[in-house]
Amino acid sequence: MSNLVADIETTVGEYPDTTALGYDGNEFSYEQFWAQTGQFAQALADAGVGSGDRVALYLPNVPQYVTGFVGTLRAGGIVVPMNPQYRSREIRHLLSDSGAKAVVALADLASEVKEVQDDTDVETVVSVGGASDGTTEFDAFLAEETLPVQERADDDVAVQPYTSGTTGQPKGVLLTHRNLAFDARASAEIHDGIDVENKFLGVLPLFHIYGMTVTMIATLFEGGSYWPMPEWDAEAALNLVEGEAITHMHGVPAMFNDVVNTPGAAEYDLSSVEFANSGGDSLPIEVMQRFESLFDVDLFEGYGLTETAPVTHANRPGDRRPGSIGKPLAGIESKIVDHDFAELSPVERGPVDDETELDDVIGELVINGPNVMQGYYGLPEANEEAFTEQDGTRWFHTGDLGYHDEDGFFYVVDREKHMIVTGGYNVYPREVEELLFEHPDVADAAVVGIPDERRNETVKTFIVPTPDADVTGDEIQQYCLDNLAPYKHPREVEFVDELPRTTTGKVQKFELREE
Repeated sequence: MSNLVADIETTVGEYPDTTALGYDGNEFSYEQFWAQTGQFAQALADAGVGSGDRVALYLPNVPQYVTGFVGTLRAGGIVVPMNPQYRSREIRHLLSDSGAKAVVALADLASEVKEVQDDTDVETVVSVGGASDGTTEFDAFLAEETLPVQERADDDVAVQPYTSGTTGQPKGVLLTHRNLAFDARASAEIHDGIDVENKFLGVLPLFHIYGMTVTMIATLFEGGSYWPMPEWDAEAALNLVEGEAITHMHGVPAMFNDVVNTPGAAEYDLSSVEFANSGGDSLPIEVMQRFESLFDVDLFEGYGLTETAPVTHANRPGDRRPGSIGKPLAGIESKIVDHDFAELSPVERGPVDDETELDDVIGELVINGPNVMQGYYGLPEANEEAFTEQDGTRWFHTGDLGYHDEDGFFYVVDREKHMIVTGGYNVYPREVEELLFEHPDVADAAVVGIPDERRNETVKTFIVPTPDADVTGDEIQQYCLDNLAPYKHPREVEFVDELPRTTTGKVQKFELREE
């Protein structure tokens, strides 16, 4: 069995007095945490929420999120995570599509739920941090009794997160207890497991699958302690790591870029950190090297998607290659295929140099394993496009382009939809971005394709300069011409104060293209 709640219950029995959650100067033991999840589960049952019903969590990273998450699963329900930056018009689709019967929302966000409630199946609204008309405050909602763990099979759906929806309406992803349990344990094994002495920095949003699985669930499985932060602030995160002797630091590339650009970053003591990992997007090598130089802590890169619960590949201590997403986790298969689904041969060793013709070795990354989702909720056509069955194996299409080498390392070049075709040549934005990050006057950068009458598309870069930068667009263009094939250099350079990013740090390139 890999029922998530049954596994956590085992941890509670082994480590009742160990700290499960640390927040705002307070610590909560596993016994205290477990009791509250039972009270929340009973309250859901009293409100008519049972096995298979959906409960939406509309919260930042606060202890009530963790309680609500485990309590919902304990009641046999399905968790629907929602980005707390969303507003009524955005959550309307998530609530109506999922059929959620209850919502746990930050008090300041409860009005957003009430605005769309009549268009949904939501019957119960629980608020955190105060109550308003039509809502019940979280502590008052808790029942006096505790509900026993409701039986759910390994292949029953546990969580229904939604994809970002940059190419249309967000799609509900059906992740089972088995999907999440497998990935949480496999991810922990990358760094030789988790124990009661480990403390995890909880800066990754819990509505996002990376923060949910790799930090929260993996920690609760093994008796470690989870220290959530409700919003990202590089200086506050560094203070927390130093002050609480955090041992595991997970983040997205944008977070690590913020850390290395924090004034006085080198003065912070990160000697307690045993493992630092970046995921969610491509990690620029320059950011990795600066982090390691500042703090003498190795920064590893991994890879995954919401649909794969999420981690599929990782670099490991003693087995890493900068620029690579690493090797597949044990039990996961992956390969690089062309448009006809024929497997492409590996290069001898990556990353490849400038003399390699990327188009000859690059294909789409496809994945098979016990972490891959059941499918998209209520979208049979999308499911048909997402999977290819070959010789009895069901392969998931990631939509990411890359290659692999003979040592088993994989490399992601870019999203297929981000590739730029200019004058018949393919340009992979990440290759140009990696070069830009090496420029001393560049703090952040993004490359997109924009319309061009002669070439169909041409390359444009958006640059966030360092505070003391003294560089022109012409100099950036010449820098690229000196280091890349001419067709890859940006024909346009625009300096901006910041790049538009999602809550999880991904650059919203569609917004840049629209600009």
